[in-house]
Amino acid sequence: MLKVLNREIKEIINTYPEVGRILEEYGIGCVPCTVGSCLLKDVVGIHNLGPQKEATLMYRIEKAIYPDRKISEPVVDMTTQSAPKKITYSPPVKKLVDEHVLIKRLLALIPSIAEYTESSLRVDKNLILSCVDFIRTYADKYHHMKEEDILFKYVDEKAEIIQVMYKDHDTGRGYVRQAVEGAEKNNKTQVKENLLAYRDLLTQHIKKEDEILYPWIDRQLSTTQVGEMFRKCNAADASVGDELPKKYEKFIIELEEKFLQEVTK
Repeated sequence: MLKVLNREIKEIINTYPEVGRILEEYGIGCVPCTVGSCLLKDVVGIHNLGPQKEATLMYRIEKAIYPDRKISEPVVDMTTQSAPKKITYSPPVKKLVDEHVLIKRLLALIPSIAEYTESSLRVDKNLILSCVDFIRTYADKYHHMKEEDILFKYVDEKAEIIQVMYKDHDTGRGYVRQAVEGAEKNNKTQVKENLLAYRDLLTQHIKKEDEILYPWIDRQLSTTQVGEMFRKCNAADASVGDELPKKYEKFIIELEEKFLQEVTK
């Protein structure tokens, strides 16, 4: 089993599809991952399942890989079972989680924006470029840069989960470039497809960060490192001023009002 633990998860799932189904039952989304180079041992460890749940998961994976092997089923002590722990974050990480909320509000509007684009005679270039400005300035420069320049520096940046996050950021920037190009060329299909692709990517990306990556990083931080990170994040925010987040919150509110009115007409 030690050899299997040190194999890449995508290779294991391709060879033993049942492993992928088992992981999905535990809320571990390796099947749709486009990278899949994380080692099985890291995939299990990063999710912080707890000893009982992890033992049961590993038993089921081993049975799926070695169905003819005699393996002792772990004894689950029901008296130690408890409700899932609520995720708590250190102050600097909580700030990043809070920033996700405004980004998710834009993501929630993208289907309406895409539908509006499809039904319009021409692409509303000002609308699309305003959304792109939010993405590039608030989501990317203000938020993602704090992840890349500060948060990720506190762990091994070569770790596969960090590499997946970098790849997501780059892929998202590619979708945004394509949406801008579509707006410039009045190509409604190009705008719609790339905005929806961006939405799907960022929805899953934020979920991975909030539920898996951020708690994993927090578990590794010392009190000193938390304080240091808090100061660095505050300095990054101060460098752009208080008006930037206020400006983009106002933009999202106006966008919500516009498309809520469109829906209720």
